[in-house]
Amino acid sequence: MARVHAERHGNLLLVARRKDPLEALKAELEQAHGVSVLVLAEDLTHPNAPGRIHTAVTDAGVMVDYLINNARLGARGLFHEMPWEQMLTMIQVNATALAGQTHAFLPEFVAHKSARVLNVTSTAAEMPGAMLAICFATKGFAVYLGNAVVEELSCTKITVANFIPTETAPEFAQVVGMADTPLVRKTSSARRVALNGYDAMLRGDVEAYGGMKFERRLMRMLTKIMPKRGAMRAVRKAQEATAS
Repeated sequence: MARVHAERHGNLLLVARRKDPLEALKAELEQAHGVSVLVLAEDLTHPNAPGRIHTAVTDAGVMVDYLINNARLGARGLFHEMPWEQMLTMIQVNATALAGQTHAFLPEFVAHKSARVLNVTSTAAEMPGAMLAICFATKGFAVYLGNAVVEELSCTKITVANFIPTETAPEFAQVVGMADTPLVRKTSSARRVALNGYDAMLRGDVEAYGGMKFERRLMRMLTKIMPKRGAMRAVRKAQEATAS
């Protein structure tokens, strides 16, 4: 997303936990595209992170036109066996921080009557997900929140796009132990998915899909028309590691 925006001559404020990768990306984008890039190392697992980010942006005198919420945590396992503290952390990053960040910036957006928000969710928002119950549920939260805000601000030029991509070649899949699952065995490139989402944001789409291959489209259609229990079994099977 950052590279796509910089290629189109947009300045950036990048936020993530790890400062060194941010600094490397800053140097790359400024050298390649002549844009201005500020970096802020912030941990979204902290409840006060959205407020601190907004304060840092205000103190830097930065006017935000596009807000891209693109952070997530996940962990695979049975809901009743996972530590509650771990699940609270996922809720904080995937739902609470997204809502808090959007809430912090919206008053300024409303004052200027123009801005674009992009919530990067997931095909996980489409259905319940056994073995990733909290991750799927929080992505559904993001979609419903974005839809509600769109309607509340329908008299303005502010847009909130829910972007629902498939998996990319992901560090995330390695972290949650899903690299060997059918769900992520065939992935789209991060660039292709990012372009889909960025263009959807510019168009002001309410919802958009990205990087979906034929098999994924077929699976999504089937989960919509199948009986709920059958759909949930199909999703679980797609996420379970194969024996090989």
